[in-house]
Amino acid sequence: MASTSDIKNGLCIKFNHDIYKIIEFLHVKPGKGPAFVRTKLKSVTNGKVIDNTFSAGHKIEEIRVETHKFQYLYAEGDQFNFMNTETFEQITINKNALDAPELMKEGSEVMVQINTETDLPLSVDMPASVILEVTYAEPGVKGNTATNATKSATVETGANINVPLFINEGDRIKIETATGKYMERVKE
Repeated sequence: MASTSDIKNGLCIKFNHDIYKIIEFLHVKPGKGPAFVRTKLKSVTNGKVIDNTFSAGHKIEEIRVETHKFQYLYAEGDQFNFMNTETFEQITINKNALDAPELMKEGSEVMVQINTETDLPLSVDMPASVILEVTYAEPGVKGNTATNATKSATVETGANINVPLFINEGDRIKIETATGKYMERVKE
């Protein structure tokens, strides 16, 4: 058993008869009253995100997980197929367990957390950023903007990203996977 002081991003816990991954948390110590921890929990089974507040010192049931490196192979409907890079064992994970499936390129490496008790995959952690090629972008017109204007662009995985006006088809861009936002253009 862990307590609220052990809460951190990525921790998997058993809560309300389901397994949740903590995606955001905030320790709050108000001037009046007891301290508490405000959390955002993502269900590993169905992908729903809920808000919950734990009082300070509350006991939480932690799930023991192992992290392994996997390579993304392909998608079949809502099922995504991965291969363990050490054992070459293949697993299938539901789209709901993925944080940013629209940014995953075939062949990219991810870290998969696996429940040690049941050997079932719990969640997929993507790298902090990915580099993708722009396959479609409207031509940008220079000179008619006074601020940081953006346009929509489609990348090779099919995701739509807002990019600055100077980005064209064929450019490679770096995208932050947590937010899905454009970071920079990548020079070859």
